[in-house]
Amino acid sequence: MSTTTSKDCVALTVQGEIELKLSLSDLSLFHRRSRRAKDELGKESLFEGVLVYEILQAAGVTFGKELRGKSLADYLLVQTEDGYRVVFALPELDPTFRDTEILLVDRRDGELLAGNDGRLRLIIPDEKRYARWVRRIVALSICRAAPWKI
Repeated sequence: MSTTTSKDCVALTVQGEIELKLSLSDLSLFHRRSRRAKDELGKESLFEGVLVYEILQAAGVTFGKELRGKSLADYLLVQTEDGYRVVFALPELDPTFRDTEILLVDRRDGELLAGNDGRLRLIIPDEKRYARWVRRIVALSICRAAPWKI
């Protein structure tokens, strides 16, 4: 996966084993998925984007049978333009652990996201609450939980 060229604007920074700086055109190189879902206002739309799992794989994050032991304490920190942050345990993103799709979307009903949504947003169609359907995403970072001291 290449990173952005000088003429492309960085839309997303991904920090895993490898740091990626991706433009919207870079995101179009990933396998695209569409999912119909209702947003926090109850409006149903067709969202289009990329599985977060696939972006993290491109950044060298280990999933599947290798996600075990100390790696199970790793988590994804999603950060937005305004400083809002949410966390996902890596098994939440791994299709070998669960069937939930967590999509980083850049289109809604065929149009690029803009306005209040920003350029990138997460959708998690199977979640009952919308607190992690964050908008205006700028960074995805893999972190490790500190060991608990007794």
